[in-house]
Amino acid sequence: MAELISREKALELLKEHNKDAFHIQHGLTVEGVMRWFAIDLGYGDEEEYWGLVGLLHDIDFEEYPEQHCIKAPELLASAGVGEDMIRSICSHGYGLCADIKPEHEMEKVLYACDELTGIIGAAALMRPSKSVQDMELKSLKKKYKSPSFAAGCSREVIGQGAEMLGWELPELQQKTLDAMKACEADIAAEMEKL
Repeated sequence: MAELISREKALELLKEHNKDAFHIQHGLTVEGVMRWFAIDLGYGDEEEYWGLVGLLHDIDFEEYPEQHCIKAPELLASAGVGEDMIRSICSHGYGLCADIKPEHEMEKVLYACDELTGIIGAAALMRPSKSVQDMELKSLKKKYKSPSFAAGCSREVIGQGAEMLGWELPELQQKTLDAMKACEADIAAEMEKL
């Protein structure tokens, strides 16, 4: 595996191309979720790689929404990000804005979880606690079933991602919820530094 850029440099890169706190928080959330899955699925030695892919996956989204996953390789390569990581990052746009199919389990997890973190995050904001800590799967399922709730998050992509992984949708939902619970406090602390 090629040498990785540091997390510090990756975070600087994210902030350079994303000024909106929402986009930065989404990058941090997907990073935390990816790190959790790396450990959960037995890829603990690749946790840093999984996390950096999650952190940088939407690097071009804010500045170039019409060129999402098309502009990313240029931005990432100029910052010293390796080709393997660029491929993994761009695979999350498969069928939407990229033709790179998720192959590695890590890419399938990213593809499946990216949109789902948006739904879970939106559901958390509706709760009195504004947190995922007290959210249960049944509550998430109820919100998920309503197409108008977090309508910008593609249920089709999430379903395809679960299928790619060979998981039932509730398993993906529960694991992603668990992952977000595990990293929520760290993300909140990081967002306060902005």
